[in-house]
Amino acid sequence: MVRRVVVALLAPVAWSPPGIDPVDWRTALAEDVVDLLATLTEVETAVAVTPADRWLAEAVVWPGTTIHEVATPTVDAALAAPTGYDQTAVVAADAPDLPGLTLGKLLRPLTSRPVAVAPVEGDRPGLLGVATRLPVPGWLPALDLDAAVPADVRRAAPTPGDVAVTPAWRRLRGPVDLAALDPAVEGWEATRALLSGPARRS
Repeated sequence: MVRRVVVALLAPVAWSPPGIDPVDWRTALAEDVVDLLATLTEVETAVAVTPADRWLAEAVVWPGTTIHEVATPTVDAALAAPTGYDQTAVVAADAPDLPGLTLGKLLRPLTSRPVAVAPVEGDRPGLLGVATRLPVPGWLPALDLDAAVPADVRRAAPTPGDVAVTPAWRRLRGPVDLAALDPAVEGWEATRALLSGPARRS
């Protein structure tokens, strides 16, 4: 049986809505992403975080979730942290309403291709996540989830077909992304509560 792990990269976030404490915002986003990972079947879940931010991991993980401490909050570090798996995926921790199906589609191409990437929805650069067979291919470049695009990965691959591009999803990196949240969609409880609760100041 193929062993898979999905790692939430608890990197700092560059934006928070006006009137919301940035630490509270980051924590709510991370909590919702970790809660989603905990519902996935046939995969194990983990988080990657710097030692200075271990408090965040401990605040949001479920019992039994592995916390990987990494020197820098990068995709490279998060991909390298888990051991004993056949496949791994790293996802951004600022996509609180991410559907589990979208994550499943990120992992599925690994049956026939060594790497898959999910772009960020919209016009801005960035990736939602990266999935790879293990060991990580030596040609996979260092990736910044805030700046990379699928073409960067395809250019580095021996052939472009080695990289599958899976459906995009939004990350909450600015007002436009926030406006796209659908209150009718289930999930993202922590983010929803923060946006509507007394912690928000006018």
